[in-house]
Amino acid sequence: MAKKFLRRNWTKASRLGKGRKKKQVWRAAKGRHNKMRNKRKGYPSIVEIGHKKSRKKNNIIIVKNLNDIKKVGKNSQEIIIGKIGKKKREEIIKYANENKIKIKNLKKEKKKENKK
Repeated sequence: MAKKFLRRNWTKASRLGKGRKKKQVWRAAKGRHNKMRNKRKGYPSIVEIGHKKSRKKNNIIIVKNLNDIKKVGKNSQEIIIGKIGKKKREEIIKYANENKIKIKNLKKEKKKENKK
């Protein structure tokens, strides 16, 4: 699982995210004496280069037409459908369901409709 970065003092106040998942977001520490910003031991780590997932785990491909999805191997990768119209989107979804290719950015209702 990827590391979750949260703003400092998110456990202190409700408006910062205590007990509220939606409010638990990353905000960079900007204070003069901020221990997180100074990377002190025992304080939460900050977003930096090097915290990215390995390339093996991040095998997502952006698909913009039917030819792009035909290049993707079966059962191996996940795809994201790019900015396309409804007709082409439905063709891509149909092809993906037939070949058991996972689509990352698709709502559950649309998945059920196209399986029928």
